[in-house]
Amino acid sequence: MLIRLIYTLILSLASPLLLYGLYKSKPGKPSFGKRWKEHFGITPQTQGQSPIWIHAVSVGESIAAIPIIKQLKQRDPNQAIIVTTTTSTGAEQIERLGDLVEHRYMPIDFSWCVQGFLKAVQPKQMLIMETELWPNTLHCVAKAGIPISVLNARLSERSCQRYAKFQSVFNLLAKNLSQVLCQYHSDAERFVRLGLDSTSVHVTGSIKFDIEVSSEQVEKGKALRERVGFDRDVWIAASTHQGEDEIILDAHKQLLKDNPKALLMIVPRHPERFSQVTELAKQQEFNTITRTSQQPITPDVEVYIADTMGEMLLLLGGVDVCFMGGSLVGDKVGGHNLLEPAALKLPLLNGPSYFNFSEITEKLLEARAVTICHNSSEIAGQLKELFLQPKLRKDKGLAAYQVVEQNRGALDNTLQHIIG
Repeated sequence: MLIRLIYTLILSLASPLLLYGLYKSKPGKPSFGKRWKEHFGITPQTQGQSPIWIHAVSVGESIAAIPIIKQLKQRDPNQAIIVTTTTSTGAEQIERLGDLVEHRYMPIDFSWCVQGFLKAVQPKQMLIMETELWPNTLHCVAKAGIPISVLNARLSERSCQRYAKFQSVFNLLAKNLSQVLCQYHSDAERFVRLGLDSTSVHVTGSIKFDIEVSSEQVEKGKALRERVGFDRDVWIAASTHQGEDEIILDAHKQLLKDNPKALLMIVPRHPERFSQVTELAKQQEFNTITRTSQQPITPDVEVYIADTMGEMLLLLGGVDVCFMGGSLVGDKVGGHNLLEPAALKLPLLNGPSYFNFSEITEKLLEARAVTICHNSSEIAGQLKELFLQPKLRKDKGLAAYQVVEQNRGALDNTLQHIIG
């Protein structure tokens, strides 16, 4: 009780800054509009009875939740589902599901906010995507007799050691959890090491391996490639972060010396960086266009900035090679998920920092489907080799795809634990 009281006091002091960051207007970021009240527990009542509540904090978690949502609705079309996100970009992903779910913004982690939400929604269970744990939320939900499951849970060794330094805080969180469904045995071992009852910790695999690429997405990818031209070599730098774009552009400059028809697509991770990356490419004298400009991708275009959200699979469907961002910035990010390009049979390049996706990346490394590059010269060298050898490109792409296929099944495993 004392620990939670101290935490609430700290949250009260920090909340103005947190809310400022959440509501601050940024280019490409959807507005919360009048729905800002939902963050304070003032939320519309649900239309269905006893919904399942799924919380997915932002874009990545929302995308991971979509297959679960679709399977839950397929198995019981009458089951109401409420999905909460904290961010408006996460909300944008969920709202594409249309009538399958209702969306709400997650209440701030004050007890009175959470209680207001629970009173309006009255969920029968709470499903949390990927270890998004808030002390007051967990306390209020558990106190209301609502079971809480953590899905697709990850716990890195670094996070485990941090929790261990504040064991009493972790105990405060853990006592409210009904079950934790982990991606890997290493994650489960760390949760048990921190004191969770082993009977409540299960290994279900990573839901991300159960990725489905729709025929519509495939066709849109083909249409994009037709706009680019099949006679060009095209690579994508996906989910790039501050400090990586300069490296990527330098690699492309080196590539163009030997392959003047090559095209680079850059997909910045955060919408507020769209214009910044566009200007950077233009400053370096690349012939650059943006996706939203809807300009034709003429043969002289060298850099194409994908300044849209939620179109990654479409964009990947229009390229030959994928470099995954978030992996060239040291310990700041720890990489991103390589499974989307792997599912599309793309050969993969990655930076040396991938601790947040170590298990996935290591499986791909074992299959020789991904190559680690430390700098722009290594990226350019790998691109030159892949573009000169179509068979090598095809073999690496097929190896990546086989890793995805061999590790499917987490979705069914997860549903077995949460339906009952």
